[in-house]
Amino acid sequence: MIKKSTLLFLTLIAGLFISCDTKSESPPELQFSEVNFENIPFEMPKLKIPDYGELAKISIVDLGAVSNNKEKTSEAIKMAIDSVHKMGGGTVVIPKGEWLTKTIHFKSNVNLHLDEGAVLLFSEDPNDYLPAVKTSWEGMECINYSPLVYAYECENIAITGKGELKAKIDVWKTWFSRPKAHMNSLKRLYYLAANDSAMANRNMVNDSSHLRPHFIQFNRSKNILLEDVTITNSPFWTIHPYQCENVVIKGLNVYAHGHNNDGVDPEMSKNMLIENCVFDQGDDAISVKAGRNQEAWRLNAPAENIVIRNCKVKNGHQLLAIGSELSGGIKNVYMENCDVADGAKLFHLLFIKTNERRGGYVDGIYMKNITSGKIDKGILGIETDVLYQWRDLVPTLEKKLTPITNIYLENFKAKDVQFISKIEGQEELSIENVVLKNVTASNVSGEEIRNENVTNFEMK
Repeated sequence: MIKKSTLLFLTLIAGLFISCDTKSESPPELQFSEVNFENIPFEMPKLKIPDYGELAKISIVDLGAVSNNKEKTSEAIKMAIDSVHKMGGGTVVIPKGEWLTKTIHFKSNVNLHLDEGAVLLFSEDPNDYLPAVKTSWEGMECINYSPLVYAYECENIAITGKGELKAKIDVWKTWFSRPKAHMNSLKRLYYLAANDSAMANRNMVNDSSHLRPHFIQFNRSKNILLEDVTITNSPFWTIHPYQCENVVIKGLNVYAHGHNNDGVDPEMSKNMLIENCVFDQGDDAISVKAGRNQEAWRLNAPAENIVIRNCKVKNGHQLLAIGSELSGGIKNVYMENCDVADGAKLFHLLFIKTNERRGGYVDGIYMKNITSGKIDKGILGIETDVLYQWRDLVPTLEKKLTPITNIYLENFKAKDVQFISKIEGQEELSIENVVLKNVTASNVSGEEIRNENVTNFEMK
């Protein structure tokens, strides 16, 4: 570990390397390893994983962090991130113990490493997530409370180690409800986003909006690694790569049973791997998204090339959800060798949801080798009129239907279900090319196939 007394010296040296033309030996550079893919039903590019092994390590204790002292610990983490960033990259070490902190903002080339037995405990005071930052709420960009862990336009960043990131949740629980003031704020944001209003007009921080922050949001960033850590509780979506590229998430243990507590929400992101994770969620385990309505049409950034494998789900609404925020388009999603625990509360194994406002498209969803216990509804569900609380809150400003094509499920084994497939397409735009091969359940309580407005449906 680097002692506080040597930190200024090291920072100075780093500055000399950056600013001076010298023949002295350069400091170590950030290295990368690669992930290659085989037997994927679409062209999947190699992924780069940052490797910080030869770079500097700074313990937050050496910069004044004190357990249960939020101010000192927060400042120490910020100083450590600034320091390794200025040195060209390195690791910020969170040692064993519980460390109360405010928001954490990444800079490029930084690895936040939690030693085994380390707990980063995030404050539940909303003021600790100010000043507000550019973020999003359910597919609409806005200025809101900072995510608990936030990166904006960063590259080569990581969270690693056997420790835990945990959110104090009691205050956020009081924000779960949706009173009139909250709904009015959603209505206001809906119109602002539809009309391409400047971001300065979209500040959603006030006494009544209560738009909860994400736990982890990587925003417009690339070359991201999350490995081995445990994540517990979340005010909102737990892990949210937003307009990101080259993301690897592996070996995580995620538990969050609050409102909207999805596990991972890749949104308008591409080239991504999720593997060997355990999800215990109050909402969808993995939900692929691509923005909402007019704003996503303008951004034109599809979610694509996403591989999910060898994961276990203990609870959640869906194993894999697509939408309903999918207006930028979703294509090339592949899931294999995943298991839903017996006794888990789950609605579907695959659920695709959209509505007449979304537009976008879904093209190429592949799932293979999936096992599950009882499912409350069924194996495959596709609905094209999912509006939730928005149905009566705001009108349809512009109608655009969502083409849904090329859905392939193979080797599924479930226990009790209501149906195998329930597809509710639209008369104006039927769903095309849905193939189920060796998809079975030990007991089906109702009609196995309940499909409407589908072209080229096969069950083999």
